[in-house]
Amino acid sequence: MDAFEYRNKTLFCEDVRIDDIISQVGTPAYIYSKKAILTRYHELETAFQDVDTTICFSVKSNSNLSICKILAEEGSGFDVVSGGELFRAIKAGGDPSRIVFAGVGKMDREIKYAIENDIFMFNVESVAELEHINKLAGEADKTPRVALRINPDIDANTHAKTTTGKKENKFGIDLSEAEKIIKQSARYSNVDLCGLHVHLGSPIYTVDPYVRALRKILALIQNCRNEGLDIEYINIGGGYCISYTGTGEKVIRPKDYASKILPLVKEMQCNLIMEPGRFIMGNSGVLISQVIYTKETIHGKKFVICDAAMNDLIRPALYDAFHRIWPVNTSIKMPEVENPDKTEVKKGLELVDIVGPVCESSDTFATYRALPKVKEGDLLSIFSAGAYGFTMSSSYNSRPRPCEVLVDGDQFRIIRKRETYEDLVRGEEV
Repeated sequence: MDAFEYRNKTLFCEDVRIDDIISQVGTPAYIYSKKAILTRYHELETAFQDVDTTICFSVKSNSNLSICKILAEEGSGFDVVSGGELFRAIKAGGDPSRIVFAGVGKMDREIKYAIENDIFMFNVESVAELEHINKLAGEADKTPRVALRINPDIDANTHAKTTTGKKENKFGIDLSEAEKIIKQSARYSNVDLCGLHVHLGSPIYTVDPYVRALRKILALIQNCRNEGLDIEYINIGGGYCISYTGTGEKVIRPKDYASKILPLVKEMQCNLIMEPGRFIMGNSGVLISQVIYTKETIHGKKFVICDAAMNDLIRPALYDAFHRIWPVNTSIKMPEVENPDKTEVKKGLELVDIVGPVCESSDTFATYRALPKVKEGDLLSIFSAGAYGFTMSSSYNSRPRPCEVLVDGDQFRIIRKRETYEDLVRGEEV
């Protein structure tokens, strides 16, 4: 999985042994590879270099200040969906003029904060929101850029809870309503309506949904220009797939997306904005957990109970998401590809459920998973956890959130301290 590999029967991140890190920081712990982050960012940058492209990293995927700083120093912009994310992006060194603000429910105080900081662009999701931005911009005597987020009613064939481009979803403006806004654009004199935005969900494993969406938008762009609106920017969102099942899984790469998307962008004569998150961070991080107990029922079912839980990584509980899990130290080679729908119990493996200690049946990372035999104290690596891991974590069951660690070559450092019990009650009164 990118910068994570087994050497001499133990897992490394870049040139650092995982168990050496854990001996100092404890578990659970998120561990990220700087090399993997930069590799993925530059892969996108290279693939789309034939047009003027602004990469805006999706802060919701991983909002750690050190991660954002790494990307800011490479020239990345940022995609934010709250005032807090905007604050984080700026604090990490992000250039406000390269920040886009998305989200269906921007509050007035967030809009004001973004206007004050002269962000690059708002992605507008409703007429009501456009009216608010127009009013607040007038009061501030500023003219922020806005892009209309279009809901093209396209099924991207991703999980029901992560699809965002169908007509029944809460996101965006349908094409007919967008046409009305364009014809009435003079009403919104305090904003610069100069872009269109479409985001279909995540992860998306084919290029086809992007192509279908852009073809629908082509006509809208021409209508905009006929009405005197100069559409300079097309934002294609994010959602680019990664492999969750192993290094041997063939998934489409940025160059494959670009080969189909760029001709349409060139036809539109627009500059391109994209909002990757998962693609950059997903396989750039792992969650390391320690086995607390093993338990076998009278019915022969075996559980591996670890110290990470759904509050640390909620994706399996929330999305039925598949994550590879393998011991940090083992003589048994991890298969190049695991099939989530077909478990193979080969020699040296046993069939187990890998679960956490939280009092919920959904606190389960894997069911009927073939795993090398482990014992109390062994370390497990949950792979592909760099995106939507820590950012979606909580202190449910009053469990302190884990630490975060960044590896750079043969060095590592803690980039977020492990929460303490005192952290859990900070701000409360009795």
